This record gives sequence, C-alpha cells and structure tokens, in this order.
Amino acid sequence: MPGPSHLFANLSASAQTNFAELFEQVQAAAFDRSVRDLPGSFNKKVIKGREYWYWQVRDLQGVNRQVYLGPDDERVRKLVQMHRDGTPPLAADQASLAAACVALGCATVIPQHFEVINRMAEHGFFRAGGVLIGTHAFIAMGNMLGVRWKSGWRTNDVDVAHAGKNVSLALAENAKADMHDAITSLEMGLLPQQSLASGPGATYITARKDIRVDLLTTAGRKDDAYLYEPLNVRLQPLKFMEFSLEHTTQTALLSNEQVVLVNIPSPMRYALHKLVIMGEREEAFRTKIQKDAGQVSALVEYGLLRSPNALKAAAEDLMSRGAGWRKRATEGQKYVAEYHPQIGEQLEEVLHQAAPAKNRKAS
Repeated sequence: MPGPSHLFANLSASAQTNFAELFEQVQAAAFDRSVRDLPGSFNKKVIKGREYWYWQVRDLQGVNRQVYLGPDDERVRKLVQMHRDGTPPLAADQASLAAACVALGCATVIPQHFEVINRMAEHGFFRAGGVLIGTHAFIAMGNMLGVRWKSGWRTNDVDVAHAGKNVSLALAENAKADMHDAITSLEMGLLPQQSLASGPGATYITARKDIRVDLLTTAGRKDDAYLYEPLNVRLQPLKFMEFSLEHTTQTALLSNEQVVLVNIPSPMRYALHKLVIMGEREEAFRTKIQKDAGQVSALVEYGLLRSPNALKAAAEDLMSRGAGWRKRATEGQKYVAEYHPQIGEQLEEVLHQAAPAKNRKAS
C-alpha cells in the first residue's frame, strides 16, 4: 500500500485485468492497421540503449521509410510473430471493454481533449513516433500502473511532442500525416497562434482559450518554432525535452467508451523531466509548479514503493548530464519538499545517490 502521503490508490484487480485486456486489444488493432496496408518488413532499432520495432517500407523514390510500432516487449514480439505466422488478431468489443474499465475506476480524459488526441492518432501522429506528454500522459500512466492518482490531473492543455529534426523517422507517403489539418478539421475553433515576427506558431488555441494544443520538440541551436514538413506542423523546441522522448512506452487512453493507443514517456523519466522543468519555472508560475510537484511526488512515491530500479536508473541518467541538469533538479526537489515534505526528503536522497561520486562529495 502507499505510504503516509497517499498520493495514489490501487485500482481493483478487476479494473487492472480489464485495462490490461483492453490495452492488448487496442495495441493489436493498431499494429494490424499499420502493417496490413503497407507492404514492407519488420525492423528493430536500438535508440539510447532500448530496442524499438518499426515497419519499414520503400517509397516510390526507393527511400526506406518507417512506421513506429512500439517498444520491444513481450506484447509487441507476440504481435510480430502472429503477423509472420499469418494469424489474424482477435477481434474484441473495445467500446464495452473501455466502458467496463471506466465503471471499475480507471481514469479518463474529457471528451473534447480525447477528440483532439484521437484525431491526431488517426492522422498518423503516434505511428510517426509522436508522444503524448503533460497531464494527459500522467492520467494514462495511472491506469497503466494499476493505480488512481489522488490529484494533479486537471488541465486545459493537450501537450504532445515529436523529436522532429532530430529523428530520421518518416511516414510512408500513402499514410496521412498532416497534423495541421488534423487539429483544424475538428471544428472546435483551434487555430495556430500568430506572431508578427514569425507567423503561425506551434500552439493551437480556441478563441475562448478553453482548449490549447502545444506541439513541442527537443531543443536545438535556435529557440524559434519551425515547420516540420513530414507532419506539416510547427514544433516548438523546449530545453530538456529529450529526456522524456528517449525512453517511451505505449498505453491506452480512455474517454467513456472510447479508447486510443498512445505513446507516452516512461513514468520515472516523465517525473524527473518535470522536476527539471520545475527548476526552470519562475515564481509567477506558482499554480503550475504546485500541479507539477503533485505529479512528480505521486510518481516518485510509486517509484519508491513499486519501481525503485527504474527510478534509480532515471535519476542516474539525469544527474550524469551535467551541472545545469543537476542544479535544476535540485531546485525542483525543493518545490516537491515544500508541498510534499516526506517525498521531497526521499527524493533528495535518490538524487544525491545518483549523482557522480565527485559531486556527492561536494554536496
């Protein structure tokens, strides 16, 4: 059971079982759609020490292009083998399974936000390696981990990211990949914010500012948003974003009877990336800092109790990246300690132990 801070509660065994079955079905369906319509072959790549599966096709110009299938795990390997054996995936009533998950206590996103994310999925965003980040990823992580968060999951923002120029991945030419069209075709009034200096930006927002979509990418030499042509959308570089995009996983995102397969950051890396971002925020963003501290604390509590090796590995990676990373992580830890003192104290010890030896001695 969770410790005294009680930042999460366990989902029932029935909820966990139903969600696992739903995820298996939605992953199999998405996998089948990806490989069924595009003649090609499986290809496994190692990225930052982890293996990922892709479906590789050759376009009309003879260029190899790849569709992202998922991280190398038992489920994906099973789907690869089933396709090689010619075994069709089992059909299931995903709507009924999703409704059962919701009735049993799994967390959902509001329908308007789900509609945005699902439309982007339909247009190939996640097949192109796109990643759901922010609060919606945090919500999805709870169901994936078998818990329900107590707080930290209210938002008007839909945050997504893509490695952009820093990845060679591209969709096959006959796959849809127009994110601008995907977002604006929803008839929600979502339009890109305009800048007199640079034109359309990487943020889509409604006139009432009740829904906002931010498209982010890893930082480069310039801070300005740029057009990423394979997805026909502008991406806004953000410092430290690579930490969340290097190790990703897949899960199912729920809204009532609807479900969609999404890529999300590994939970412990998401938590520590948030920690670094908190160290960057100014005092004027106190409300966001409090929400971020809640999400970090809930995930760190989970990591301490259920996944200490993953938390340790993420911390060691972060603390090895240089003084700037360590400084911001330390600043972020102070905010966690302000709102959740016990977890903040434990997190401080995790970061201290993860730091390079020469820095531990100096601390």
